Amino acid sequence: VNAVVEGVARATQDDRTNSGAPVQDVNKALPVVVHGDSAFSGQGIVYEVLNFSQTEAYHTGGTVHIIANNNIGFTTESDETRSTRYSSDSAKGYEVPIFHVNADDPEAVLKVMQLAFEYRQTFHKDVVVDLIGYRRLGHNETDEPIPTNSIMYNKIKSHPTITAVYSEKLLNENALTQEKVKEIETATINRLKEAHDAIDKEVKDVPTIAELQENIPNDFPKVDTTVDKATLTQIHEELLTWPEGFNVFKKLERILNRRNAAFDGSGKVDWGHAEALACGAILHGGTPIRITGEDSERGTFSHRHVALRDVETGAKYIPMQHLSGAKASFAVHNSTLSEAGVLGFEYGYSIEAQDTLVLWEAQFGDFANGAQVLIDQFISAGRAKWGEKSGLVLLLPHGYEGQGPEHSSARLERFLQLAAENNMTVANLSTSAQYFHILRRQAKLLGKDEIRPLIIMSPKSLLRNQEASSYIEEFTNGEFQSIIEQPGLGTEPDKVERVVFSTGRLAIELAENLKEPENFPWLDVVRVEELYPFPKADISNLLSKYKNLKEIVWAQDEPQNMGAWSYIAPRLQELAPEGVKVCYVGRPAMASPSEGNGRIHKKEQERIVTTALTQTAIANA
Repeated sequence: VNAVVEGVARATQDDRTNSGAPVQDVNKALPVVVHGDSAFSGQGIVYEVLNFSQTEAYHTGGTVHIIANNNIGFTTESDETRSTRYSSDSAKGYEVPIFHVNADDPEAVLKVMQLAFEYRQTFHKDVVVDLIGYRRLGHNETDEPIPTNSIMYNKIKSHPTITAVYSEKLLNENALTQEKVKEIETATINRLKEAHDAIDKEVKDVPTIAELQENIPNDFPKVDTTVDKATLTQIHEELLTWPEGFNVFKKLERILNRRNAAFDGSGKVDWGHAEALACGAILHGGTPIRITGEDSERGTFSHRHVALRDVETGAKYIPMQHLSGAKASFAVHNSTLSEAGVLGFEYGYSIEAQDTLVLWEAQFGDFANGAQVLIDQFISAGRAKWGEKSGLVLLLPHGYEGQGPEHSSARLERFLQLAAENNMTVANLSTSAQYFHILRRQAKLLGKDEIRPLIIMSPKSLLRNQEASSYIEEFTNGEFQSIIEQPGLGTEPDKVERVVFSTGRLAIELAENLKEPENFPWLDVVRVEELYPFPKADISNLLSKYKNLKEIVWAQDEPQNMGAWSYIAPRLQELAPEGVKVCYVGRPAMASPSEGNGRIHKKEQERIVTTALTQTAIANA
């Protein structure tokens, strides 16, 4: 939770109300994080947060770290929890001052805390207070620690409580009388008893889970995500403008200027361009934006280039921070090489700054593995557990393109397994216009009850693929579509015998093999753009057109035990007309996300596409 606390603090400190970069005031919030001694030395996220504490992206003006040092980790002795003498030693590598203080001396503790606070306020850096004490009753009130930690707990049993220790000190100093000590103890016990007595002890009937779920928001409300061409043109032109004398890398300048073709009618808007236009329009609407991730200024695949560098001076210029029509701040940062710490920070930022579109981009989608704890504990379950609303966007590059097991899969199946109670949106998009509209929709719903995290399986090769690029008219008109039919197919519904559903990159590969749709009267191909919430009504309406349907096919790149198949198969089976079978086309179940041989990859892709688009292939399989 320490990373989340830092994000909440930074969101509180940032003023995002004006265009340009947010203005930070570190005195608006003070992060205080309490750690266990074993956790401080043992958990990697502690190091991640200490490491980014002084970076521009994640600085919060210094955090007061308090180690509740009980000299034990559940039942694990101190010498088993670390290789150093003190649990706080890991902070030494970051030049963080450490104060060790005896928890049995309350006055010393107060003095140390005052000193820690003054240090933070003066130097705006982290500080650690190692509060050395003990747990009197073991790990919890019902635990019996003697069998595992007998030496320590035999000492604790004979050691007076802090109340007794401090009372004796005050009595010896004549600061209090025995009567006053008794009066304080009695008053404290009475307050606790009054609080206990105030609890409603009536045993009431509790609702079922199904009854609790009745009030969960279902569909997103309709919002207009279009932008007029004049506004898009203005945004586009200003994004290609930088100060006189600023030396942009010439090759990059030529690449960026190619975007002009989308506005003169000779080209399309690619993925990075669509994102830039969406962000510009969102800023025009008064919604702040924050984007972070490893290499996010440029983009892993050189598609973004939202921050420009002068090749002679190294100076940085961010055109998005200089849009004349922007009414809110824009921040973009390259992150440290961290997933758990950074994603926790951005989640914390999003729940505090609910007016801000916060995006975290993984370098490759499978890097999100390093943040799985944050995804499980906070992003997917935070609303259900604590009522915390988040509009955080995760951009996870995903797609089988021959790059091997470590750079192919963003583990789509894990997000679909976590999806329930409208806790998130999971999308695998096939066009830049779809990306534009879903970002605009997310921004417009910030702060509303229907908002939820948005998980996007973002593209790699599709970033510049013309099949995935869109004409400017698709931005000035239309809306996000949960499913998209392949143009030219299904024009004679009575002849359609197979409907192939797919998503993301594979849907484009299928489209590239359907250049002559008149040769496929028996086929319809449908892209499922929004996997969760499942577009049940849209798919049901589509299937109802085909009275002679024989097969419903789900085609995917991923192995059968991964990707969307396990999630989508029962849903398609539920919608399938009587007598129509639901078939799978994709890689067989595998232990690894993908093969590691490029030639095998190519052969598998050819097999998947051929099987999905050959009329007799599945029937004869």
